[in-house]
Amino acid sequence: MTFRDRLLATLRAIRPVLEVPGIMVVGSEVPNLLQPDAASTLVVSQDVDLAVPIAGHEEVKQRLRVVEALIRSEDEPSVWIDPAGRLLEVNFVGRDPAIREAEETYVLEDRELPLLVFGQLSLMVPGPPLVVEDLVVPLPRLAGLVLEKLLTDRSGEKGERDLLVALALLMVGTDSDAEELGILYRALRADLRHAVRSNMTVLSLLAPRPGMPDPRAQRQRVSDVLSRLERQDAQAT
Repeated sequence: MTFRDRLLATLRAIRPVLEVPGIMVVGSEVPNLLQPDAASTLVVSQDVDLAVPIAGHEEVKQRLRVVEALIRSEDEPSVWIDPAGRLLEVNFVGRDPAIREAEETYVLEDRELPLLVFGQLSLMVPGPPLVVEDLVVPLPRLAGLVLEKLLTDRSGEKGERDLLVALALLMVGTDSDAEELGILYRALRADLRHAVRSNMTVLSLLAPRPGMPDPRAQRQRVSDVLSRLERQDAQAT
């Protein structure tokens, strides 16, 4: 089974959850899905991240009760796994549109499906759903997801992976996505804009990682995006 097959099979397994209004597939699988025919060659990851709107939390729990191929992990109840090991893990995180600070995080306590709610996910809004084979996959607008990854405050390997996911998203994005990224960027506080630019600089210096886009081949693209953001700062002042 190819990685693409595993990804699509996982999405089919959780199809009832994908039908909950406002839920979105986020994270490293989005650039894979946005490649032509969901080729899934950009980012090798072993999990699917689902952003659960707080208003839809109860409905997501109800839909999970009819999912048969995945079960809740004993170690982490917000992660669902395939005991047979054929499917990818599914990670559930919370998105609360009421959060106004990107760095705000809180825990939604629940015995059945607790969620870490991340303020950075409030930067995302639903975009056009992706139709691939027999699936309708809810995705965020690309610019918000790029910005969320560029605001990563994780260090080491996890932080580098976040930045390389942002790079993969830039590789599948359009000119209109780049324009929207600039608009969202200008709306950030000055310290958060600085964090985005700093992480773009880090991205431009990263070494290649197995199974992820080679940043050396994309340095001109990164430089162009960074220059565009710097022009946004100049216009703001």
